[in-house]
This record gives sequence, C-alpha cells and structure tokens, in this order.
Amino acid sequence: MVVQTQSLSELCINSIRFLAIDAVEKANSGHPGLPMGAAPMAFVLWDRFLRFNPKNPDWLNRDRFVLSAGHGCMLHYALLYLTGYDSVGIEDIKQFRQWNSKTPGHPENHVTKGIEVTTGPLGQGIANAVGLAIAEAHLAATFNKPDFPLIDHYTYVILGDGCNMEGISGEACSLAGHLGLGKLIALYDDNHISIDGSTEIAFTEDVAKRYEAYGWHVQHVEDGNTDLEAIEKAIAAAKAVTDKPSLIKITTTIGYGSPNKANSHDVHGSPLGKAEIQATRESLGWLYPEFEVPPEALAQFRQAIARGEQLEREWNELFQAYKTKYPEEAALLERLMSGKLPEGWADVLPTYTPESKADATRNQSGATLNALAGVLPELIGGSADLAPSNKTLLKGYGDFQKGQYQNRNLRFGVREHAMGAICNGIALHNSGLIPYGATFLVFTDYMRNAIRVSALSEAGVIWVMTHDSIALGEDGPTHQPIEHIASLRLIPNLIVIRPADGNETSGAYKVAVENRHRPTLLALSRQNLPILAGSSLEKTALGAYILEDCEGTPELILIGTGGETHLCVKAAATLAQEGVKVRVVSMPSWELFEMQDAAYKESVLPKAVTKRLAVEAGSTMGWCRYVGSEGATIGIDHFGASAPGEVVLEKFGFTVDNIVKQAKALLA
Repeated sequence: MVVQTQSLSELCINSIRFLAIDAVEKANSGHPGLPMGAAPMAFVLWDRFLRFNPKNPDWLNRDRFVLSAGHGCMLHYALLYLTGYDSVGIEDIKQFRQWNSKTPGHPENHVTKGIEVTTGPLGQGIANAVGLAIAEAHLAATFNKPDFPLIDHYTYVILGDGCNMEGISGEACSLAGHLGLGKLIALYDDNHISIDGSTEIAFTEDVAKRYEAYGWHVQHVEDGNTDLEAIEKAIAAAKAVTDKPSLIKITTTIGYGSPNKANSHDVHGSPLGKAEIQATRESLGWLYPEFEVPPEALAQFRQAIARGEQLEREWNELFQAYKTKYPEEAALLERLMSGKLPEGWADVLPTYTPESKADATRNQSGATLNALAGVLPELIGGSADLAPSNKTLLKGYGDFQKGQYQNRNLRFGVREHAMGAICNGIALHNSGLIPYGATFLVFTDYMRNAIRVSALSEAGVIWVMTHDSIALGEDGPTHQPIEHIASLRLIPNLIVIRPADGNETSGAYKVAVENRHRPTLLALSRQNLPILAGSSLEKTALGAYILEDCEGTPELILIGTGGETHLCVKAAATLAQEGVKVRVVSMPSWELFEMQDAAYKESVLPKAVTKRLAVEAGSTMGWCRYVGSEGATIGIDHFGASAPGEVVLEKFGFTVDNIVKQAKALLA
C-alpha cells in the first residue's frame, strides 16, 4: 500500500466513505457509490455550516438536513455516528439493513433520531424539504420580533440525478421558487450515473437552467471531489441570497476512489467486493481496518457536540428573554412544541340536527375547517388549485406567498404529488403545525406515494378529498373514483373516513386533529346529503355504530358509508313497514372500527346476524370482511358515466328501491 499523507479534512471525508463501504459490504446490500462521491460536500456542510445538537436531535431551531437520494443513506448514518448522535453507534453501522436495526435500507424518521423525514422514493425528499422550509418561514413570520430571531434555521438537501428526473421534484421546486424560500439550499450531486448506466441515455437537459427558470439561485462547483473551498464558498453564497432558494450543482465522481468501478453504474447499487475494497483502500491510502475511524477525524466530527450544546444554550437564553417580553407568543410556541392541543378546541366543531338543511359534506368540511382555524393557529394548508371546489380556503387568514409567510392558505397549484410530500414535510418539521392538503379523491392516484409515505413516516397530515364517488356526475369516468377508497384502505396506518353527514364530518376532523402521528383521509361528497337522526360526532371515532335499530334481534343489517347511508335509512323504513326487522349501521371508517375491542364489534355486527347488505358507491373489494359469506354488497366495479349525479346513481343501482330489492333477495 502506498501511504499518502492526508489532511484532517481528507481523513474526515474518507472516514465517511469507508464506513459506507464497509457497512454495505457487511450487509452484502446497499449503495456505496453516492456516499463515496458525496462525502466531500457532506463533510463541508456538516462541519462548517449545519447548526444542530447531536445530544438533542429535537431542538426546534436546528437546521434540517434531508438526504433526498435516500438510497445513499449510509452517508447519513455515517454522519450521525461521527458527529455523536446517540441514536447511531458503531454497532448500528455494522447492522446496516439488518432486522430491527436503526440503520434501515432507506432513512426512516421514526426509526432513527436525526433523520428528519422518510426518504426512499426519489424526489420525495426534496419535496419534503420544501415543506420543511415552508414551516420555518411560517413560524419565523409568526413568532420572530425585532432583535428576537427565534426561528432562524435552514433546510439543506442532497439530491441526485434520479430526484431531478422524477416529476415530483419539478412540481415542488417550481413552487419553492415562486414562494422565494431563501432558506432552502439544495446540493445537487451531479455524478451522471443512474442504475441503468450513464444518464446520457435518458437525461440530457440543462438542470441548472431549469432551476433558474423556477426562480432559484444557481451555482456550479465543477470539482466536487477535491475542491472543498469551492463547496464552502458556494454554500456561503447561497446563504447570502435570502429571497430565492438555492441549487448548487456539484459535479462529482460516483464511487470516488474505486480504481475499477468509479464513474460507473457498477458502484451505484452493489457492494464493491473485497478485492475492489482493498484496491480502494490502496488508492486512497487508507490504513485503517473495517469500521475503524482515525481518532483525529472522530475528534473533529465530535466537536459538533459542544458546538451544538452551545448553540442550543444561546437559543434557550434568547427564548427566556422572549418569554419576558412576549409572553403570549411564547406560550403559544411552547404549546406547539409540546404537541398539545388547546383546552376545549373541539367545542367549536359544528353539530347538526335532522332539521338542518341538507348539504354536501365538502361544504360542511369547509365550515369545520374555518371553525377550527380560529382555535388552532397551527392549522395550515390548502388545495391543488381546487380550493373553491374542495371548500378548503381559510377565510380571513390570507395566502402564504413570498413576503407573506405568516398567512395560512397554501396555494399549491396543480401539483398534487408535490402537495402531498410538502404536507409531509410540514408535519415532520415537528413544531406542532397541522397541515392539510386537498384535491378530488380521484387524484389521489397522482399523490398516492406521498400519502403512503405519510402513513409510513407517521406524519399527522389531514388529507381532504372531495367529489368522492360517481355522484359527482357530469365530469364522467375520468373524474369519478371507483377503486380509490378500497385502495386507500389498503395503506397501513392511514385512517380513511367517509362521513355520512355533517355530524360525522365534524367527528372525522376530531379524529384527524387528535391523530398527530397517523394521517387521516376524509372522503367527502359533492352532492347534498340529509342530516341523519342518530348520527354522531362522538361515535364517528368508533368507526361504525348503530344508526337505527329494531326491537329485538335484527333479521338484516344494512351497512352504509358516506353518501349512501341515508339510502340505507330509507330502505330500512320501507322494509320495516313490511315487517322486516332491520338494523342500520353507519360505518364511516374501517380502520377506526378495527381499533375497537371484540365486544364492541360484536354489539354492532353480531355474528348471529348473517344477512348483511353493505352499500357504497365504489369498489366492492374488501366488503366481504363485514358482510360475510351470506351477505352482499351494492357497489360499482366498473367505470362510471357522464350524466347528472343523481342519474348516474340511479342507473347504477344506488337507490332505495334497489337496496330493498337486494335485501329481500338476501332474506329469501
């Protein structure tokens, strides 16, 4: 081995590289190339710019770091270990990608302290970062006072070619440029390699010019492998630009230091192999065995501990002075940081009686949102260019725009996928903000991955989805959701609620607001629905409850959800006149019902009553769970049609007459 004299910076950078190389090799799985190439930019950022406290990863005013290219997560885990986070020790590095480890194959925020957001699907991370930057800007505009820069942190991202190819990054970064999010700084690892090989085969656009067109401040560091001074100057210059987000294109060599695999797809997603690791050690003059970090490098990284504790101490002193001068604002911020909701907040939720006018649940949702906005200043969100249809505008709270970051209405534009990931970022800022995002239910297809990641990352986002069935009518099959509710119910940790009327809509919001570590999706009607006698705000949280009952044991149970529940009530009345003993169950949420104990579930759906008919204007998939082998479902397993909503419902069998007919067939 040729021994090279290495500077302290080179020792630190190579420590990152070889921790990644060795962990991937031990796991026989992973992506060593990105950490090897991006180690210099990561070292400069974490050593010279990033403000954080390894001993308190939850410090509110820390800078946020997001590795959008999440496949390269050994870069992030190495940095957490080296800088002294208690969440990642050397044994955790050795357990990379193993069962029950704190170092899973892609970063997961709820698994590893120091990981801000769950990245994995490319582009999600940069869009999350836009959400983090929005949260910072909003909190700063809300709480900062002259001489009290209480909220004053940056969001830094490392993203790669794959992130920039994914459409979500374009949606999110376009919006970030429009909003002028000056504390968002993205380091673009421009290494020209993806899994298929050179990016030349599919990706030849000028990314820098694209970001300039978005309204970003753009720089290029031509040598990201060795020119640390250029990287440092570029980050400093980006911080100096306060009215635009910044992209720093940093050209690197993937797998830097590997004599035979660098600058090829061979080093992207596979271990180097023992022979190539030895060759890389020789190439970089690395004298140390597996998983060993030179003490002088570790000492340099661990300076982050004292530095972070001092930063937090100074911030705490600033906050104490702030509390004296601005006690009301300080009390609110403390409440937000605690995650607690204000006393009596749910008292503002609207309630209705059967005498209340029939209305669409999307309208009742809008009324509920506006009622909540007055008592929950942490509520912030908006729609993907459908606010008038989704009824999601917070009246009197202004639009969140450049220079008006204190306002609470987010205008996402026609960017459903980015909206989803941005809302996740706001929720995972972990500052108490409660984000909501809205569109038509059918467009959850565009943002499904972001909804899935919200559930995976335990982000308490409220998804407001309107036009929930074929009843939306004239727009036709392209806009009429059929399979969507069924498919959303398949996502673990997502609460799906389809309220039958205004009381259940208010109940759905109560569930959503209280679940800060579980996202909730509301599926709301376009058509007017009557307020049902017996509908309950409180019982919505049970997932299903007896809406109307008969004397004694029922012969038949009708189960309704959403806009079809009132049809079940009317059908039950008709059947009762003919002497049939019918129970009507409103089931707004499968997930909430499954959380109840066996005794409660038996009280609502007794096993002895086998004749059950479920009615839902969507896919019948899954309803066998509740209707059993002797029951049936009135649903729709084909595309809809363009016609007035009431006509479409009638033609496809969502009528009282058809429910009665199908019920009699079951009983016969």
